[in-house]
Amino acid sequence: MQIRPIRDDLKKYLKKHNLEKRYKKPKEFFEIDPFYPSLHTEILEPKDRLVYSFRSDQKYRAIFIYTDDGTIEIIAFTNHYR
Repeated sequence: MQIRPIRDDLKKYLKKHNLEKRYKKPKEFFEIDPFYPSLHTEILEPKDRLVYSFRSDQKYRAIFIYTDDGTIEIIAFTNHYR
């Protein structure tokens, strides 16, 4: 599963929160197997919107959607505990 390059604002978010390195490994796992156990990939509520997330580390999650061309687009990174 291919992840599209992330937008500039998301790159800034990763840099600001020192997540650049901590995002790289989960991204690689996701591209091999989107449901790799440590990623804790899940569909978010409301489920009919088809928005998903996977864990980039214990605290942060990547929010994503499946695109029409079969790739993944990350739309946000969030602090899971806020």
